[in-house]
Amino acid sequence: MQDAQDIINAAHQMADAARAAILPFFRTGLAADNKWQTGFDPVTEADRAAERAMREVLARLRPNDAILGEEYGATEGTTGLTWILDPIDGTRAFLCGAASWGVLIGVSDGQDIRYGLIDQPYTRERFEGGLGRARLVSDSGEFALAVRKVDLAQATLLTTYPEVGTPAEAEAFHRVSGQVRLTRYGLDCYAYGLLALGQVDLVIEAGLQSYDIAGPLAVVRAAGGIVTDWRGGPAHHGGQVIAAASAELHRAALDLLNGVTA
Repeated sequence: MQDAQDIINAAHQMADAARAAILPFFRTGLAADNKWQTGFDPVTEADRAAERAMREVLARLRPNDAILGEEYGATEGTTGLTWILDPIDGTRAFLCGAASWGVLIGVSDGQDIRYGLIDQPYTRERFEGGLGRARLVSDSGEFALAVRKVDLAQATLLTTYPEVGTPAEAEAFHRVSGQVRLTRYGLDCYAYGLLALGQVDLVIEAGLQSYDIAGPLAVVRAAGGIVTDWRGGPAHHGGQVIAAASAELHRAALDLLNGVTA
């Protein structure tokens, strides 16, 4: 991929800038605006400040690349590369003071996601995948990312919302949940980092946007995992997404999601 080291350097500078923009707001009782007329989909000044900070880094280091960000939309480029940004994935958790939210950065070449970061500013953990990298960097040191191998009956499954999505999507999810050892909820993007770290085995979600999955997809794949939609196709546009630690686990979970019986 063109300019691989420049891309990596820019991504880390962007994540550093987002950390500095976000942390002054965390656990401060920050007010939130609601994007939805019914229900609650919050956005805060921390979200906006983080995306502005990342865009400022790109304007300085890679001004000709395209950008797709959750808060400020699309900016065209000329290089064929697009930076896909979610300044705070898990704003609900952020508002609760829980540390399962993260900054997501993905880089697309127009065909696939080639590189990504999941950064948790408060815990100072940064999961990196793609362009020859598969690592977690934290204040405790640097650790290689690698998925673990278990069968479905021993697997741990994570998702963000208990309702998952539509009633039909929830029913499909619970077919999988009923066959694994442990299911946990509410981890947002941090779930994908844990999968890449070999702590859990499956993440299944629905209703995602491309900026929700681009960074995590690169990290999980770099660690040896598989990320697709619920039909086994590409997941980088969002929608229904499954991330699995192995091909065997992925196949077993897909069959359950789709109601395939032996």
